[in-house]
Amino acid sequence: MEIQFKEMIDQITHFMKNEAKTNTVIGDPFQLGEFQCIPVIRVGMGFGTGGGEGDAPQQGRGEGAGLGAGMGIEPIGFLVAKGDSISFVNTRVNKGLSAAFEKVPDLIETYLKTRPVEEPVS
Repeated sequence: MEIQFKEMIDQITHFMKNEAKTNTVIGDPFQLGEFQCIPVIRVGMGFGTGGGEGDAPQQGRGEGAGLGAGMGIEPIGFLVAKGDSISFVNTRVNKGLSAAFEKVPDLIETYLKTRPVEEPVS
């Protein structure tokens, strides 16, 4: 049995490369009023391989191999831009996306403060 480690690693690497994209986790950049919001993620990957062969007097010759990989993707925040100003909204203060949604009222409030006040029509 010939073990094709390079082919297996290439296949797993190709899969991880295709999956480790921002829009895989939380979507494409989006507009919120005058704010452009861009998701930011953290990706962690690990690989492991092993193989061996041996001879046993009564059972004959044997060989085997294995390959494994793991990947974790976590949203960590958003880059929020308005005009020339860019800030980072961290989603890790609480946990996951819930923290980002907690920031939305602050973004809306800031947006409303920058709008000119309309006088009521009498």
